[in-house]
This record gives sequence, structure tokens and C-alpha cells, in this order.
Amino acid sequence: MVPHCPAEGPLERLPRAGVVIPAAGSGTRMGRVAKPFLELAGQPVLWRALRPFLGHPRVEGVVVALAPEWFRSPPAWLAALVGPRLSLVEGGETRTASVLAALEALPAGVDLVAVHDAARPLVDPDIFDRCLAAVGPGRGAVAGWPAVDTLKEVGEGGRILATPCRERFWHAQTPQVFPRDLLLSAYREAVREGRSGTDDAALVEEMGGEVVMVEGSPWNLKLTWPEDLRVAELLLKLKEGAG
Repeated sequence: MVPHCPAEGPLERLPRAGVVIPAAGSGTRMGRVAKPFLELAGQPVLWRALRPFLGHPRVEGVVVALAPEWFRSPPAWLAALVGPRLSLVEGGETRTASVLAALEALPAGVDLVAVHDAARPLVDPDIFDRCLAAVGPGRGAVAGWPAVDTLKEVGEGGRILATPCRERFWHAQTPQVFPRDLLLSAYREAVREGRSGTDDAALVEEMGGEVVMVEGSPWNLKLTWPEDLRVAELLLKLKEGAG
């Protein structure tokens, strides 16, 4: 006789995620070059940053905020991706304005929002999964990596003012994931008051939201200076070799 098992109830729906990629920066420190469209080992930096999210089962939609000239005439490879899963918006003069424009263009069914730097092409899907798992009501999650160098607080003239305990300090990375309503409120308030933050978590923290740090990866490099592209190429070779 086969034992009777009670029927299971409906599976609880996992919160659906949207992803915002601000890619409208001027690339000042990269010599006024649009970093998202530089090539890294034969592929655009932006494509490498997008790929882990476009293929993720919990991602409902991805919105990329572009500088006006790129929004009007995106490269062919990016235009070919536009559809139900990916859309483009025109970014603003600041990162804050660009992120808000992309946030407001996300699909209605999105519960959580991840913001990821277009200039972080080596992000691993596992980092995104850890952030998703750490988010809760009124709480966001930020990928990061512990500081390993001794930190110094420096004042005018290069004078060292203090040496804080590095065990309490992490380098913030992206993705940074938040409940959609929480992040949207933080950005709308910041734009209304003319404020900007160095990252998304800073704006959420300023309005009293809780943010937790999640282990990212030392590989999750942000391209800032021209030399970073070479470093990224080396890291990519090592990563692909290890895989």
C-alpha cells in the first residue's frame, strides 16, 4: 500500500527582482571615454556587467540608463537586446538622477531592486544571490569586501589625523539590493532635496533604512582608471582558467 501524503499547498512566490544599471557617466577619470562601451577581452564592458542579470531566473527586467547621445543612438549589440526583459532610458546629469529614471521605468511586478555599476564587468551571479537572500522588509544588502590595508584619516596638508580599526571597514561594491519601495522613496527624497550619495546605500541610510553588508568578491573590480582595464583582463583570464 502506498502511504497517503497530504497535498502540499502552493509554493510561496519568491520576490521578483529588477536591475538598474547606471551607464550615463562621463568617464572623466578614464580620459572622457565611455567606460561601458570599452572592450574587455573582445566583449563590451556593459555586456559583461549585464550578462549575469539577464540570465538570472528571478530577474523580471533590467533597465540601463544611458547618456543622451548613447540613448539616441545605442550600439547595435545593445539595441538588439531591447525587449520585454531589457529597456533603455535617458540618464540625468548625475548618477542619482540616472538611477531614479531607471527605477521609475522598471516593470510593475518588481519587488526588489538591484543597482549595479556598468563599470563592474566581473560580477558573479553568486554575489547577487547572497544579496537577494539578505534583503528583508525595510532592509537592503550591499556587496562588499573587507579592507585589508591600514586606513588613515588624512587632513589638510596630508597630515594624518587618525588610524581607525580596519576590522570594521569594508569596501562597498555592487550589486546593492533593496525593497523597491524603500529605494524609490530614498531616491525621490534625495532628488527633491538636491542631495546625492556616493552609493545607493548611503541614501537609504540617510532616511533611516537598515543596510547590511554581504560578502562580495575581490574579483569584483570597478573600472575607474585606464590601468584598471588591463587588471580586469588579467583577472578575467585567471577566472576563466580557474573555471
